Amino acid sequence: METKREPHTNIPFMSYAIYILKCSDGTYYTGLTKDLDYRIWEHQTGANPESYTFVRRPIKLVWSVVTESYQEAFQWERKIKGWSRAKKEALIRGDIDGIHEIVKSERKQREQNKKKPSR
Repeated sequence: METKREPHTNIPFMSYAIYILKCSDGTYYTGLTKDLDYRIWEHQTGANPESYTFVRRPIKLVWSVVTESYQEAFQWERKIKGWSRAKKEALIRGDIDGIHEIVKSERKQREQNKKKPSR
């Protein structure tokens, strides 16, 4: 029996979790993993001294979602990592309307900045 693989890659289909941790200093860490429980344990115990979260423990899992492809998980992780703190907090609250309002506000701000004459 052949293992199903994602299109255009050699990665087998499996579940991946995208997650957001709140660190003790109030910052957020976004990551993806195949095993969420184990990955949270690694963050909590400081298994990797080079990790962003190592000096920011304890951490708390504040949001996660499971996807069925690495590509989808990777795209979500990259997208969320580029988001503002306000947008991440709206996602954590499950406030989809809030995310849309933030996007509109950011777009409006960019448009206003384009209209400002350069010196």
